[in-house]
Amino acid sequence: MYLKKRIYRSILTASVLLSLNIGFVSATPITIEEQGSFTVGGSYKQHAGKFTQENFVAEDGQRAYGDFAYVEYQKPVKAKKLPLIFQHGGAQSKRTWESGPDGREGFNTMFLRAGYSVYLVDQPRSGEANLSTEAVTPDTPWASNPMYGDKTLYVLSRIGHYDEKGNPVPNAQFPEGEENYQAFQQSWTIGSGPLDNDLNADVLAKLFNRQKDGAVLVSHSMGGTIGWRTAIRTDKVKAIIAYEPGGTPFVFPESEMPTLTAARFKALSASAMGVPMEDFLKLTRIPIVLYYGDYIKIGSENVGEDKWGTEYAMAQQFVAAINRHGGDATLVHLPDIGIKGNSHFLMQEKNNKQIMELALKWLDEKGLSK
Repeated sequence: MYLKKRIYRSILTASVLLSLNIGFVSATPITIEEQGSFTVGGSYKQHAGKFTQENFVAEDGQRAYGDFAYVEYQKPVKAKKLPLIFQHGGAQSKRTWESGPDGREGFNTMFLRAGYSVYLVDQPRSGEANLSTEAVTPDTPWASNPMYGDKTLYVLSRIGHYDEKGNPVPNAQFPEGEENYQAFQQSWTIGSGPLDNDLNADVLAKLFNRQKDGAVLVSHSMGGTIGWRTAIRTDKVKAIIAYEPGGTPFVFPESEMPTLTAARFKALSASAMGVPMEDFLKLTRIPIVLYYGDYIKIGSENVGEDKWGTEYAMAQQFVAAINRHGGDATLVHLPDIGIKGNSHFLMQEKNNKQIMELALKWLDEKGLSK
């Protein structure tokens, strides 16, 4: 019996280590103290009438629930004081921060290994929070034509280009191969209602307000504007790490609006919104870092490179405005520090560990790694 138990334990240990070693995941075990999921925020609309068993599929007397965020979290043993809260970008979900297209370890567990509690958010009307109190409208992003996401979003995300036969050619850091191409394309989501970034910020602020000591916000792409607005709504945002913010407005003082740089396709141009100076100054009270990858060039024939050239130009003005008013904002263009080949989804690419370690170093320098 003792021998059987030993054999069973050995098989179990081997199978666990093997499962952890799939793709690019480290075989080093992570000890979790607590994990779970919950929703935050949300509302409902009450329909008139009276519910009856005879007409139980009618809306009469029923409520339409929605507009909440879904949150999945893990806390390691002896976690650092400040957790990290991850906000995804447009047409994405918390999958942004999970395993990459080729199965390599994602930021969710990489930061967990570094001792941080990790909260992954699906914003209202997206992912596992895919209920809305408002019906889909013609301006709901990506809902009207899911087919165009194939080549359009590949190019706009600067993942790569296409050869003469229409085959995808990935940029340097994006994993090659048809399977990885398909995995990337299958990560997109369609909103269940109109995009409302003030709603998204309101709900995200509620999540931050649940954190006793506050938390660090990690955002991506269109999540950037949600992050700026959230830090205005609550003082529980202690720092912001923004990966390629853009696609929705940067915030500026109403009296200091930036110069707009037009993209070749005007609708893709970076944008800005004005806020009262007292609100903008809240962003000067926390450290902020913005990271941008490679293949960013205004005037490029590649629409993605051109579009993100305008976003980078806006980011430069945003950082300058923060620092001009006594803040602590840093803009990092990865090629300028010798890290080349990254697309818009730098957290999922071949060198994502190197990208993550930059953030770890920044958190330590700002005294946020205790």
